[in-house]
Amino acid sequence: MGNNNYKEITIFLIEDDDVDAIGIERSMRKMNLLNPIERAKDGVEALEMLRLGAVKKPFVILLDLNMPRMGGLEMLEHLREDDTISDAVVFVLTTSRNDEEITRAYKKNIAGYIVKSSLSQDFNKLLSFLNTYWVLVELPR
Repeated sequence: MGNNNYKEITIFLIEDDDVDAIGIERSMRKMNLLNPIERAKDGVEALEMLRLGAVKKPFVILLDLNMPRMGGLEMLEHLREDDTISDAVVFVLTTSRNDEEITRAYKKNIAGYIVKSSLSQDFNKLLSFLNTYWVLVELPR
């Protein structure tokens, strides 16, 4: 990916699976994406990081649904109720194809719902999509 349209967008990965996290980081290096990446392993840690300002704006959240302590849907509820962080752009990145979970997530104003199996463990497609997205879209600062 060329850096002509590079924007400093932080990727905030909220994911408990180390293999998926490593796969995303590997794809970023492979695609020469320079964006900083932060990670939380569950919704409790993620909300704490966001509320403390530990994730540099602008950022895009990649949110897993099935995590310990606080899952993604519950985390989304808390996120959207907190005026200081409710403007966060969130893409769900999960294994679930459950229609009820998809609907609940979209009702919490997510930007997209991506099923990991559709990526075939290759996160290049996802990161290429996100790179195009954040080049074209203005994000809250």
